[in-house]
Amino acid sequence: MRDEERQAAFSSSLFRRYGPVAAWVGFIFLASSASFSASNTSRVIRPVLVWLFPEISEAALQQAHFLIRKASHFTEYAVLALLSSRAFLSSPGPKLRARWWPAAFALVAAVALLDEYHQSLLASRTGAVYDSLLDMAGGGAALAAVALWRARRRRSYRPLAG
Repeated sequence: MRDEERQAAFSSSLFRRYGPVAAWVGFIFLASSASFSASNTSRVIRPVLVWLFPEISEAALQQAHFLIRKASHFTEYAVLALLSSRAFLSSPGPKLRARWWPAAFALVAAVALLDEYHQSLLASRTGAVYDSLLDMAGGGAALAAVALWRARRRRSYRPLAG
């Protein structure tokens, strides 16, 4: 393989590995903009909830909206953790592959903290350390699920002694 072909293959594999991670981080920062503030998301969530539950009270609507937004935090960062674990586990670097869990969690934590800092600078948003902790919990839960899945897979492929 020529040098140009090797470089093209490396660039392609790098993009396939880290492109989804970068795209998802971009989505997270888009979601931390004023467009996704509570008042703006209620324009979508509220009508859906009223359609699903016509007898829902105003207090229940507010509580459901709050819970949906918090579940979104958890889920956003679980997806980031899954994408980053995929990228790090397929890395050509043995050190990154061996330390995929702490590397992925560090990325989740860094993005979560930067996200909340960014929100603290916007008039229509508030930055809260509790949201960062929720984000990290979502990432940690996804990483724990990947680690358990990998451990179970290793056990099932263990050759039988005989």
